[in-house]
Amino acid sequence: MFSKKVATVGSLKIGKDNPVRVQTMWESRIDRSQFGVIKERISRLYRDGLELIRFSVLDEGDVQLLKDLKDELPIPVVADIHFDYKLALSALESGIPKIRINPGNIGAKWKSDEIFALARETGAAVRIGLNSGSLPRKSGSVSSVMVSSALEYIENAEKKGLENLVISLKSSNVDADIEANLKLAELTPYPIHLGVTEAGGPVESSVRSAYALTKLLEHNVGDTIRVSITGSIEDEVLAANEILSVCHLKTGGVRIISCPRCGRHTFDTISMLEKIRNNIHLVTRRDITIAIMGCQVNGPGEARTSDYAVTGLGRKVFIYKKGELYKEVREEDALDELLKVIEDDR
Repeated sequence: MFSKKVATVGSLKIGKDNPVRVQTMWESRIDRSQFGVIKERISRLYRDGLELIRFSVLDEGDVQLLKDLKDELPIPVVADIHFDYKLALSALESGIPKIRINPGNIGAKWKSDEIFALARETGAAVRIGLNSGSLPRKSGSVSSVMVSSALEYIENAEKKGLENLVISLKSSNVDADIEANLKLAELTPYPIHLGVTEAGGPVESSVRSAYALTKLLEHNVGDTIRVSITGSIEDEVLAANEILSVCHLKTGGVRIISCPRCGRHTFDTISMLEKIRNNIHLVTRRDITIAIMGCQVNGPGEARTSDYAVTGLGRKVFIYKKGELYKEVREEDALDELLKVIEDDR
């Protein structure tokens, strides 16, 4: 959204006046026997706001699998390649719309030059992605080495006529991450992909990523984001969209309000929240607020200010619609009844 240049990945535009794009990375090797599962999950995540999916490419077999899979998905794919420049060339020859290479391990300059030249010829995008854990051997701070290395490879790409670029500088140290990306944004017009690498589990990663990404986005830095979680890609996508929402960079979708459980609860909000999250793809393309409340203290009040709500009141469970009490339901029927009310209200 904030870069001066636009990168094109298939039909997806990144940077400049385009929205900040949400990415994730498939958590295992590509397996042909799992194509059905891959397509189903990614289609669901697309409905949840995912716009770009990256796959690890470790050998030529992975290139062929990704070639066969890419046209069956609703979003563009990215081939993530380390060490072997020939795999990058093969992916480009196979019509993969974007590849990611790491200057810290791709090898001699002539190898990346061949990649850049072929990407220019095929029209594919290249993400120049540097992580603090695999940097070229240079003197200086982590952030300075990341920036100088990125600028060097950008220059090399431009000499080969390639400007369809996305740049990412990621560190597990949030301060170095922020410093590097702020500096990079001053020095390059290309779209920047944001993330905190190796950020930890759902709690650690969400906190660290929200801290770093919010600071950068508030400085108009960042055109795509990924929240890297040691956990599910579903959590990554939900966390990324939540960050964009609180930064007022995303409209639409579902906003969930839910109370922490305490001794007054008469309704299992924890279980209900998990069920709603597992079914959120059914309603995500709606711009709505759902409240999940456990007792009478804040339940009715939050219900009245939400589009839809389910709340426990004493021994009973109630559905609210547009701020008004709609119907009493059995707790075991609450999810189905809530989804039905939302669906019927289209």
